[in-house]
Amino acid sequence: MDWFLDLKARPDCRQTEQGFEIWLSRSPLHKRAWEQALKTWALLGEVPPVYEHIWKVDSFASVAALRSRRRWKPWAVGATLTIAASMLALLAGPSLLIQWQADHVTRTAESRILKLEDGTVIEMGGDSAISTEITASARRVTLLVGEAFFDVAHDAARPFTVSAGGVEVAVLGTAFDVQLADDTTTVELARGTVAISYAGPDHKEDFELSQGQMAAVDHRTGAVMRNEIAPEDIAAWRTGRMFVDDVTVAAAAERLQRYHDAWISIPDPALAARRVTGLYDLKNPDSALEALVKPFGGKVRQITPYGRVLSRF
Repeated sequence: MDWFLDLKARPDCRQTEQGFEIWLSRSPLHKRAWEQALKTWALLGEVPPVYEHIWKVDSFASVAALRSRRRWKPWAVGATLTIAASMLALLAGPSLLIQWQADHVTRTAESRILKLEDGTVIEMGGDSAISTEITASARRVTLLVGEAFFDVAHDAARPFTVSAGGVEVAVLGTAFDVQLADDTTTVELARGTVAISYAGPDHKEDFELSQGQMAAVDHRTGAVMRNEIAPEDIAAWRTGRMFVDDVTVAAAAERLQRYHDAWISIPDPALAARRVTGLYDLKNPDSALEALVKPFGGKVRQITPYGRVLSRF
């Protein structure tokens, strides 16, 4: 991203342009990172540079073609950024499809406490959605997106089941946290015992968790990572912190996204794949992003008020 910002700051500098061309030719990784940066910039509705030709890289031509080739006037820039902000606001929260399926939804950085008719208390994290079904014989909650902490009222006649990304957590009365990400469902158990099952296309897992344990189920492989977890780290988001245990930077950023108004992008695959363990401050998500990537030489670029790009370039 240093080249990106340099080129934007020096639109008429031939020396900067030549240096960029040399850097771009050195590695296919540089080209891919540049394409990702361009896509991010275009989606955020920014103004085309003076020498737009250098900002095109093969497959990015179709994206560049969507943007005007003329110099935009200030009012047009403002209007475009307003539209981009509105689009990103929609993207940042649960999708319309999920909202139609959900009985309860939260927005970015919003939390909500619900009390079901059976006495169960559910605390929802930011950008989360659930649907509920309470009948005379069963109690079922589906976590459609995001994270929720469940303090389940004991009822031996009606088992309580939480479904999240194909993973099912069955209990009678207990307290636990469930996090649903693109690739993983994580369960953290604060009290009692839970039975967890997952049936994928080529694999099936059935196991139990006891108090003070956590498990992360990989949706693609069915692999289960189990570990001990300190009581204060279970559902740490409830006190404004995010605890992650041996997850990728991409996965941690995905969770932080639920507490950040700006769109977060990681164009560097190597940085996205690095693994982290730690506690991060959800009350200051920009500082959390900095802490997340700094150990790997990464930086957080504020491209616009509505976008953050994590990169080592």
